[in-house]
Amino acid sequence: MTWVLVVDDDALVRAGLSMLLAGAPEITIVGEVADGTEVGHAVAKQEPDVVLMDIRMPGMDGLTATELLRTQDDAPEVIVLTTFEAGDDVVRALRAGASGFLLKDTPPADLVRAVVAVAAGEPMLSPAVTRRLIGHVTGDGLGDRRRRAREQLDRLTDREREVAVAVGLGKSNAEISRDLYMSVATVKAHVSRMLEKLEFNNRVQIALLAHDAGEAA
Repeated sequence: MTWVLVVDDDALVRAGLSMLLAGAPEITIVGEVADGTEVGHAVAKQEPDVVLMDIRMPGMDGLTATELLRTQDDAPEVIVLTTFEAGDDVVRALRAGASGFLLKDTPPADLVRAVVAVAAGEPMLSPAVTRRLIGHVTGDGLGDRRRRAREQLDRLTDREREVAVAVGLGKSNAEISRDLYMSVATVKAHVSRMLEKLEFNNRVQIALLAHDAGEAA
């Protein structure tokens, strides 16, 4: 069972999302909040596995709330809700540790699959999404980001680096296992070691690092 907290300032959107998700037998809605300032308290009280986080909210926006939430120990996974497909705000949320993003008009079945997948540790960062993000990752300051990213990748072993590039291409653990001729368990072990070495929250940040370094274009 996946416990979900819905965060959106629009009561109709909150109700709609909760209704859609509550219809799935594997999901339980544990709460709804209307502002980023309420997220910390709600998470501490309800202990959700996944937070669906709107970006645009009064008081504290979803980006700031995500950044604060993901610095905590045992923080839930965060999926950013947005009305646009990509942008600097989404990249900021992903860098902060969000596990991906969904459009608010995502079909119900896809929404359910996304929540369950993220709860299981698989981020919502498909190759199509990755391609959309590239243009926003390659803006001002690219030179400095690329240098820093390559320095970070240099801390990895050759095999870990191969896995990092594959993650940057949006490949699942099963696809990486097949392409690099290693077991899924070994892929997961490599990802875990990379997260520890790089002090990252999740594999989405590994994907962005690979793009910053110019190795997953």
